[in-house]
Amino acid sequence: MEIDPRRARELGMSRPISRRDFFDGVAMAAGAAALGSLASCGRDVAAPGRIGTDGLEVPQEVKFPPGMTGLQGNTPAALSVPHALRDDRFWQYAGAARPTGESYDLVVVGGGISGVSAAFEWLRNDPSARVLILDNHDEIGGHARRNEFAPKGRMGPLIGYGGSQSIEAPSAWTAEGKALLDRLGVELEKFKTYFDRKLYSDLDMTDSVMCDRESFTAERLVKLTPWLTPEQLAAQLPIAEQAKKDLVRLYRRPPDYLRGLSHEQKEERLAALTYSRYLLEVAKVHPDVERFCRTMSSDEWAYDTTSFGAIDAWGSAGGWDYPGLHGLGLDSGKPSRFNSPTMIKQWGADDPYVYHFPEGNQALVRMMVGRMIPGFADATEMDEITTAAFDYSALDLSGNQVRFRLSSPVVSVANGGGADAATSATVGYFDGNSIRTVRAGAVIMACWNMMIPYLVPELPAEQREALRQAVKMPLLYAMVQLRDWTAWQRVGVHHTRWTGAYWCVSELDHPVSMPGYACPRDPSEPIGVHMIATPAQSGMAPSHGAVAGRHVLIKTPFSFMEYTIRDQLTRLLGAGGFDPERDIEAITVNRWGHGYAPEYCRPWNAFYPDGPLPAETARRRFGRIAIANSDSVPAAYADAAITAAHRAVTELQR
Repeated sequence: MEIDPRRARELGMSRPISRRDFFDGVAMAAGAAALGSLASCGRDVAAPGRIGTDGLEVPQEVKFPPGMTGLQGNTPAALSVPHALRDDRFWQYAGAARPTGESYDLVVVGGGISGVSAAFEWLRNDPSARVLILDNHDEIGGHARRNEFAPKGRMGPLIGYGGSQSIEAPSAWTAEGKALLDRLGVELEKFKTYFDRKLYSDLDMTDSVMCDRESFTAERLVKLTPWLTPEQLAAQLPIAEQAKKDLVRLYRRPPDYLRGLSHEQKEERLAALTYSRYLLEVAKVHPDVERFCRTMSSDEWAYDTTSFGAIDAWGSAGGWDYPGLHGLGLDSGKPSRFNSPTMIKQWGADDPYVYHFPEGNQALVRMMVGRMIPGFADATEMDEITTAAFDYSALDLSGNQVRFRLSSPVVSVANGGGADAATSATVGYFDGNSIRTVRAGAVIMACWNMMIPYLVPELPAEQREALRQAVKMPLLYAMVQLRDWTAWQRVGVHHTRWTGAYWCVSELDHPVSMPGYACPRDPSEPIGVHMIATPAQSGMAPSHGAVAGRHVLIKTPFSFMEYTIRDQLTRLLGAGGFDPERDIEAITVNRWGHGYAPEYCRPWNAFYPDGPLPAETARRRFGRIAIANSDSVPAAYADAAITAAHRAVTELQR
């Protein structure tokens, strides 16, 4: 991870902006935004605390996590205790547990969408229940995270999302997900007005692909205008002449590369290949074509086409994505049984991509928490949640029926007595100084599957092994606050896929306004730029690539992330007058080393779809302990997390 000092100066890295400095994954205090606990342990107000070391403290004046910039998400502070448990170096230094004296009807481990939904559903069935939610992060919502900036000259904050993004394909949502939206008063039709689908196109801005120097000998930006033909696209690409001919053939008139096979045999053949292998071994295209297509799957799946299955590429093909498959003659009216579960569930759904709060799906979390905890939010309705005021000191008050304890990583969960006869459980967590324990009538594990065997070591061996198979995909979501977006307009793009650079997507934030909140509409206004990086290593099974990529990511300093952000935006927008030193005013990188839930897919999961599926074993109830979270489905979508929560509640309350 080398940084060219001269290039760094050119990119304006010496200019002070809103960020924190990190070196090799360890926080080095810089200004007011440090790390640690924003909630108390059995105290009435939020106070400074620490996780892991004395150097990771949060100043008392830091009241609002969304406003913190620099590295967020799975920070060193949030991961220090889980990693110590994983590495078998926690208990030797932990000391004896001390009871808090607290007792709850339900304790939820994990404060993301699934955990908060579980608490919300529990209270719907038992309105007088006492509930405690514990989370190792310094913010509510888990992967659903809000990023907020305060640009000069803007009336009110500029809000973006740092994780769970949208209510995607709501027509195909689960019954539990739809029911929750109804209970929260989320009126989906309103988004069709709130989301301005013509803003960028009316400014002559379009989608694009950057054939970058990491992939090809020359760098070229190609705008995917509505009138672009395959011949015009190929002519602009810095690829070999044979590759241009091959690419035009894939888009225009691909032959049936599996001629002679039955439909079922064709699907089986695709299920045994990645899309990259299909291109190279079946279509036999020039390698430049495969290189051009490689990142088509990266932003949605968190891995590239050297790992993405050809059968799912066929199910996703359309427009400029995944050429060369429509000549196979397969029935596009129905999915293949080998398609991944979410693809099958969403097949035929034609929802526009507009169901999006400015802060993403953290809006749903805030609506639920605001209704469960008095004083946290001054408004909880759909049209008010984005601009509501929030008081984090109200999350963990001793008089609350529901309490939310941040920066409190759980370290142990045990049934009271044998699992078969248990009527209660004990939950231990680390408060920054020592282990504290609380009593619970029931516990819902809404954390990552891979952590549960460390927290509940008494689980049956078969279940522990099944839980460990859920290897999450690493992911980086950066939100870059710019002084304006005139350079984007001059270049004429609003979204760019990169073919091989560190960040695979650069895009202007979604143009969505809510009552009292206006998205940037004039290029002279400040705006947020969303960037995505997918660290999983290429050419491996997704789980193996995730582990390899995560090992690299944990050692990647924030300075390198900032350097690549500045470098890529300058390469993309330099022709439009972009100056990174002048135009970049703040950077937040949401590091999700454990990001997307891993979905079953071919060619890597030979047991799918016939089973048995590891998730069915992994999510079994164990005494007074039930398992929620999106890993237990598995699927990396909000409705999957909600459905898992409802299932866990039902198991414990029936």
